[in-house]
Amino acid sequence: MRDIFTMALIYATLRSATPLIITAIGGLISERSGIINIALEGKMLIGAFTAVVVSYYTGNPWFGVLGAIVAGGLMALIHGIVSIKYKANQVVSGTAINILAGGLTVFLLQIIFGVAGTSPQVAKLPSWGRFHPLVYFAILLVFLTHYVIYYTPWGLRLRAVGEHPSAADTVGINVIRMRYIAVVISGMLAGLAGAALSIGGLNVFVKGMTTGRGFIALAAMIFGKWTPIGALGASLLFGFADALQMRLQGIGIPS
Repeated sequence: MRDIFTMALIYATLRSATPLIITAIGGLISERSGIINIALEGKMLIGAFTAVVVSYYTGNPWFGVLGAIVAGGLMALIHGIVSIKYKANQVVSGTAINILAGGLTVFLLQIIFGVAGTSPQVAKLPSWGRFHPLVYFAILLVFLTHYVIYYTPWGLRLRAVGEHPSAADTVGINVIRMRYIAVVISGMLAGLAGAALSIGGLNVFVKGMTTGRGFIALAAMIFGKWTPIGALGASLLFGFADALQMRLQGIGIPS
């Protein structure tokens, strides 16, 4: 047992939890505004793919991170327009984006790289100590989001828009604009989480590489009672489970 529960397991937990933490915080911001966002999986996948493509052509992983953020934001804008402007069913819109992302990344993988499953290797994010920079950012993001939501006027407006949109509108808050901002921030963070997956922990894009992490992040957000600290705890729990199963494979237990 001492060979399993070591500091290496803690480090692996933090690495596995990082995409979940960032995505869960993004989903929390969207849902606090009153927009259900089950499209986190698709936005993560698009972000992971874009990060690799941009890093491949520029040779700079930081440009890949920027590209992932932009791609995630654009996908979120689609969800926002459909859900907010046209008042379509938010679950249906999110499901459509997940399906679109899954098919689009496979198609573009073949068009751009000429492969069906795995992209060529690209430049990845540097290590700062034992972790890549997005691990540190994920922890900082949690406490920053907690402060913004509970201790700033913008956070108060965000919560008001999600809980009582008619009352918020009465006091002069632009409900539609707040929801658009929240949804786009959510998508940008999901895209960033995708970059953490593809050019943070790895240096390639693999077809369907998110493998349900967007839905796990959604579960972490709900399990954490729609609070940043709660989402952090739930994400660490899921990250620990993922790290533990990999550790157990190392001692001969089948996956």
